[in-house]
Amino acid sequence: MRSFPGIGLGLDVHRFGGPGPLRLGGVDVDHHTGLIGHSDADVLLHAIGDAVLGAAGLGDLGDHFPPTEERWRGASSVELLGRIVEMVTRAGLRVQGVDATVVAQEPRLQPYRLGMVAAVAGALGCPPEIVSVKLKTSDGLGLTGRGEGVAALAVASVGPLGPTNAP
Repeated sequence: MRSFPGIGLGLDVHRFGGPGPLRLGGVDVDHHTGLIGHSDADVLLHAIGDAVLGAAGLGDLGDHFPPTEERWRGASSVELLGRIVEMVTRAGLRVQGVDATVVAQEPRLQPYRLGMVAAVAGALGCPPEIVSVKLKTSDGLGLTGRGEGVAALAVASVGPLGPTNAP
């Protein structure tokens, strides 16, 4: 039996070249191309989704939304994260906190950060005070540094639903 609070780690990486829009953290970002992926390729929400699922002991995104299933083609990652929250709630748990980092050399993401926090909190059904989104470059190193794509990492914690926070 898993003890709580549970902690989960998520990581996602997608390369540029998709039809767009570039969507990060549920926010459309002004950029000349989107990311390539089966769904909307929102690396930030994918990393957060994996972290939340891992913290709850419920597997990962691929278990629940496999890229081999056409019904997930072009799916909104905000919707997928909402489904993850439903799974976590059915398991008697709630998200207690999320800390995430987006790694991208381009485009400049700072103007979108607060919108990302609000969108993530909305998708998770939690207050924005328990969501942290940080933005980093990789100083020209690796695939993100060369501007080939975007990466995101996230840590999430979940704990039992209590009488004051039941859905």
